[in-house]
Amino acid sequence: MKQHRLQPGDYTVGWICALPIELAAAQVMLDEEDAPSQNSFDSTPYTLGSIGDHNVVLACLPAGQIGTHSAATAATRMTSKFTSIRIGLMVGIGGGVPSADTDIRLGDVVISQPHQQHGGVVQYDFGKTGAGGHKTRTGWLNAPLDVLLNAVSNLRALHLRDRNNLATYLSAFNQLKNFSRNTAGPDLLFEATYNYIKGATCEQCNKGKVVKRTPRKGQEMVIYYGTIASGNQVIKDGVSRDRLSTELGGVICFKMKAAGLMNAFPCLVIRGICDYVDLYKNKN
Repeated sequence: MKQHRLQPGDYTVGWICALPIELAAAQVMLDEEDAPSQNSFDSTPYTLGSIGDHNVVLACLPAGQIGTHSAATAATRMTSKFTSIRIGLMVGIGGGVPSADTDIRLGDVVISQPHQQHGGVVQYDFGKTGAGGHKTRTGWLNAPLDVLLNAVSNLRALHLRDRNNLATYLSAFNQLKNFSRNTAGPDLLFEATYNYIKGATCEQCNKGKVVKRTPRKGQEMVIYYGTIASGNQVIKDGVSRDRLSTELGGVICFKMKAAGLMNAFPCLVIRGICDYVDLYKNKN
């Protein structure tokens, strides 16, 4: 990959990842990679490069750090160093919320978009508890900037006309075994109330508790747009997943850390679905 050097002020897109595998996927998407920039006041190892006409900064959260605070810190450091950033992205994996209205499957993609009273991302564990344990959610997370929402509208229009280059972009991963759908395991959605036997393969699970869904043709990926729920608490329970989704007006994806970005770094959050927010969680 060709390398060249630009100044920090030349970069206009900031892309934050939470996990190393997310950073690796982002690096594959670069058309060109720039020489790294050194700064004694910021220890973050940024990946610099370009996609099309956009100069992009990639950063991954420190290993082992979870929660919304670490994401907010990473965004603050990035925008302090690269002061021309005007487009923010947080891209990676998340948990899908299947429902009668949203037939979401493993490998599908969810893009945050304002819906009802939410700006695209809602923090599900932020609020105050009153009498009888009743919890009232407070506060507001910013929506992405108009430049990003306009891009989403144009993207949706292209997809409705079957004019997109997704297959071309995804072909870059064809020879990378860590990103192969063939090694991701079966797509099993269990009934929300079933506490199945935890294990690497779920061979001992009661297959009678698997939700019957119409098979898709081939390995077609579907893109959904809507609200992503985020917070500091890990959700690994189908009943809690469905309850929170209903309470929040129809959340279609859960992901930690995203809520920490929205007020300091109002970005578009994009998640590839790797599980269904239940005990059968995985990161493949």
